Amino acid sequence: MKDAILLVDDEANVLSALTRALLDDPYEILTASGGLQALEIMEGRTVKAIVSDERMVGMQGSELLAEVKRRSPHTVRILLTGHATLEAAITAVNEGEIYRFFTKPWDDLQLRFALLSAVEKYNLEAENRRLLATVKDQAMEIKVLEKRYPGISRVEKDSRGTFVLPDIDDEEIARLLVECEQEALVK
Repeated sequence: MKDAILLVDDEANVLSALTRALLDDPYEILTASGGLQALEIMEGRTVKAIVSDERMVGMQGSELLAEVKRRSPHTVRILLTGHATLEAAITAVNEGEIYRFFTKPWDDLQLRFALLSAVEKYNLEAENRRLLATVKDQAMEIKVLEKRYPGISRVEKDSRGTFVLPDIDDEEIARLLVECEQEALVK
C-alpha cells in the first residue's frame, strides 16, 4: 500500500502542478481545495504528510495545520505560501508545529525531498512508538515474573561488562519444567 500524502490549495492549477511534481514518487496523492475538505479526507484514514497553502478561502493553512496537529498529531505538516509573512510563519510554527515552510514558486526537487523526509520521519516515529510499546509490555512481563519468581530478573556482569548468567543444574531445570507444565494445566 502506498503512503498517503494530502495536498491542499484553493487554486486548481497549483494542485495540478503539485501533483505533477510528485507523479514519479511512490505516494497515494490526495487533493483538497480547502481546509474543511482536507479534514474530511483525513477522517478515518492515515495521511503521513500534508502540504497546505497558507492563503485560502474559508480556513487559512496555518489554521488547518493546527487542526491537523490536534486531530492527527503524527501527520507531518508542511506549509506552502505565495505571501510569506512573518505572522503566518510564526502561527504555523507555534500552532501547527510545521515541519517545513515553502514559498511559491517552490522548487520541485526540494519539495519532493521534503516529502520523502517527512514520510520517513512519520515511519520512523511510528516504529519508535511500536518499539516503546513492546518494551513497556516486556517490562510488565518481567515485573510479573519477578513477583512470581523472586530474583529471576537479577543479572550480573563480569569485569569486562559481559552479562553472566548463573549456571542452572539439570535438577533445577527439571523442577522449572514441571512447574511450568503445572501452570499450563491450570490455565
